[in-house]
Order: sequence, then C-alpha cells, then structure tokens
Amino acid sequence: MRKVGVMRKGLALLLGVTMAFSAAACGNGQKSATEGTDRKEAESGVTTAGATEGTTAQGTEGEDVELIVFAAASMTETLTEIAENYKNVAPNVKITFNFDSSGTLKTQIEEGADCDVFISAAQKQMNQLDIEADPEVNKDGLDFVKQGTRIDLLENKVVLVTPDGNPAGIEAFQDITSDKLNLICLGNDDVPVGAYSLKILDYLGTSAEELEKGNKITYGSNVKEVTTQVKEATVDCGIIYATDAFSAGLTPVAEATAEMCGQVIYPAAVLNTTEDETEAQAFLDYLATDECAEVFEGVGFTALKK
Repeated sequence: MRKVGVMRKGLALLLGVTMAFSAAACGNGQKSATEGTDRKEAESGVTTAGATEGTTAQGTEGEDVELIVFAAASMTETLTEIAENYKNVAPNVKITFNFDSSGTLKTQIEEGADCDVFISAAQKQMNQLDIEADPEVNKDGLDFVKQGTRIDLLENKVVLVTPDGNPAGIEAFQDITSDKLNLICLGNDDVPVGAYSLKILDYLGTSAEELEKGNKITYGSNVKEVTTQVKEATVDCGIIYATDAFSAGLTPVAEATAEMCGQVIYPAAVLNTTEDETEAQAFLDYLATDECAEVFEGVGFTALKK
C-alpha cells in the first residue's frame, strides 16, 4: 500500500512538472507570435485594423493606379488638359480616356468594358445605367452607377455652324427649312447631339425624314465627325456643341434655346464596377473644383459643380 502511494506521489509530481513546462512553452510561443506581428506591423506601417499611414485620397503612397474614364467626345480637349494638371495633384494616378458618343460608351459599359468614371453628354445614357432612374428609361434595370456619386457636372449649348466664309449663306436655324440648304450634317439619333438636333428640327416644323427625302442630310457617329464635315466644307452647315465649335475654330451663326432642345446637361458618376473607388471618387471631386471649372469654361462649358 505504501509502495503504491509512493508511486502515485511520484507520478503526480512528474505530471505537475510536465504541465509546468508545457505552460511555460505555450506562454513563450504566444509572446513570440505577438512580438512577430507587432514587428511586421511596425516595419510595414499597416495595423491589424487595416489603417495605412501612407494612404491618401489618391491611393497608397507610391502605388500606381490607372483610372479608366469614359467621356463624351465633346470633352476631348478639356479633359486631356485636366489630366495633365491632375498629375500634379496625384502623380501616382494615370488617367486613361475613352472618348466617343455617349450612346456608344453606354453600350460598351453595359457589355462589360472596364470603366471607373463615366461622363455623359446627356442624362439619358446615364439614366440607362442607373438603377434609381425612371424604369421607362432604364428599361433593362441596369445597375452600374455607384449611388451617391452622381452629379450634374457641366452645361453646354447646341449651336448651328457653317464652314469658313459660309458659302450657302446660312444665318439661322430657320434656314434649314429654306432653299439655302443643300446639305446639313447631324449626329446619329443615338448620339446626344443628334437627339438635340432632332428636337430642333421638330421645333422648326420639319424632321430628318423630310430632309432625307430631299437628300439634304448626312450623319456623323459623334459630334467630332459632324464638326469635321463642317470644318472641311463638305456640308453647308451642322449642329454641334458650342465647345466643339470653339475647339475647331468655327463661329456659330445661331445658338439653340432651351425651348428648342432643352438643357444640355453633362452628368458624371463613379461606376460600381470600379476596383479603385477611392481614386475614382477623388478624380470626380477634382473635376468639380474651381481649377477645372476654369478649363471647362474657357471653351464654352458652364460649370455646375465647383
């Protein structure tokens, strides 16, 4: 009995010592892991909460980011200049533009093209991508606009322009319906400037169909193509934006009123497909600054956000 008791005491003592060593080992292991984590965080500048001291509105310091901006063709000159200026604001952000008609850009976005920021020359194309827009416009229920980012950025004007010297003597929109006109160039009906043009024709009591019957109309796939045809004097006149007339060195002979075609508003938004939301929003915010307003207004835009 005593022998068994001694053995039990010995086993108990051995078990106690073993457990003590195990506890010490575990304690040392946990401490080492914590110290290792703290050391890594100190070296990287990143905490377990995900905060990075080098992070700014333009992204992590030293990290290159490319933003893809889809914008109406009428913004080519102004946005190209603004992108150069933006290099001083966010040197690690590269802006890549895709300029075309708003209708074409909308279709490309819908089909999955990479795009971070979209700027349309009309509300229609933006509405067609905005889940909160009127279902009568967004008939397919598309959801590409990041809610809370959409703004009305600019206003433009629709004007009637002629080639240098104005050979046909076109002096007003009403001359479109007169014998003075041999050939006019308009944007396609799926292009914002084309849609505004059709409203003007309706206001004048005519239509594209009527002009087509007399072989008096030709079309451009975007406002730049219309501008080029006028500039090269292949047509008597064309309907474009005031900003494109300015950029091309054309002097408008008439400016459409809101009664004739409505307001020409350019909405802009970050898309919810972006992988660089912070940088995209920062660039959109920059477009609404006084610095950018000066560039936009220098060619005939009216800045609505600044």
